[in-house]
Formats: sequence, C-alpha cells, structure tokens
Amino acid sequence: MNKLVLATVASVLLATPAYAQTCNIKGNVSTRGERIYHVPGQKYYDETSIQSSHGERWFCTEAEARAAGWRRSKV
Repeated sequence: MNKLVLATVASVLLATPAYAQTCNIKGNVSTRGERIYHVPGQKYYDETSIQSSHGERWFCTEAEARAAGWRRSKV
C-alpha cells in the first residue's frame, strides 16, 4: 500500500468507536481551525463529538495529542 492509503486507513481507524473505548481523549477541530483536545472531566468533553471528515480523532494520551500538534482545551 502507498502512504496515502495507509494514512487514510489510519485516520478512519482512529475515529472509530472501538478505538475510543481505549483512547478517550477527543481531538476536536474548532470552527476557527484550531486543533484542541478534551480529556474526560473537562467542561465540554461530553458535548464534543468526533467527526473524522473534519480531521477530528481520538488520542490515547495527552503526550500523543501534543506530539500531533493539538493543544489542551482551556476550559
């Protein structure tokens, strides 16, 4: 497989509910295009949904999210 296909497959897998069962940090793209992650217990965690079509995804650790260029939600 080429890199584009592998990246697409990985993107889909990272946005699936099965992945979310073990990795519960939500990577959300704001309306301004900011990549923000939410951890359980934060104010908007429950309201935040993941839409892979918008580039949103799940993370297993905060370090993983930061390494991918996302920042923690300020609230």
